[in-house]
Amino acid sequence: MRTLRDAAIGETVKVVKLHGEGAVKRRIMDMGITRGIEVYVRKVAPLGDPIEVNVRGYELSLRKADAEMIQIEEAAQAE
Repeated sequence: MRTLRDAAIGETVKVVKLHGEGAVKRRIMDMGITRGIEVYVRKVAPLGDPIEVNVRGYELSLRKADAEMIQIEEAAQAE
């Protein structure tokens, strides 16, 4: 299982599933990260926390713990 924490800088990925329970999962969804959405990884802090991503046209910083709850796959490349 690959998570958002494993994504490389400059990579665009697609959200497959959100793990977690209750309020934590709801908070991630409220930030715009839902199944099927594409996420672009902009930056990762030197110690890996936080991770800065672009999602739905805005920039968002996520903690490592939150990024580990987001299961991803490679986004389909446009040809």
